[in-house]
Amino acid sequence: MSSLLFTRRAILAGLTTSVIVGSPHHLRAQTLPTVVVTKDPSCGCCSGWADHIRAAGFPVEIREASEVNRLKVKLGVPPALASCHTAEVGGYVVEGHVPADAIKRLLAEKPQAKGIAVPGMPIGSPGMEVEGTAPDTYEVVLFGPRGSTTFARYQGLRVL
Repeated sequence: MSSLLFTRRAILAGLTTSVIVGSPHHLRAQTLPTVVVTKDPSCGCCSGWADHIRAAGFPVEIREASEVNRLKVKLGVPPALASCHTAEVGGYVVEGHVPADAIKRLLAEKPQAKGIAVPGMPIGSPGMEVEGTAPDTYEVVLFGPRGSTTFARYQGLRVL
């Protein structure tokens, strides 16, 4: 009987270890949906932002379009929040140079909104780093049918 108990414990321990060891990559692939980025073909900072999103573990698909503004209108991005690229992820719109951590928070909290945006192109936001220049303080704005509100404040990649 004790050998049977030992065998069950060994099997359970082995399963637990394999789940724990294998889980970070498995969960990351399951929990982080693809970010579909629509950008102008000539924009380099948009590619820098996509690299930041990939480095955070998101799969990224890039679509190049010379008329990105049409997509912004279709997705309901307010003109005051427009930036140089528009992304879609998990049923939300991500406009501009939004840090990956803010996207992860959006997907975890699932607020009733169209999406989040970093208006303009603040220095120090992901993809807009300028060596030797201090990063701007900027807001990530949550927007939707009820209007807009501050979702987070950053200085570079640091949450304030």
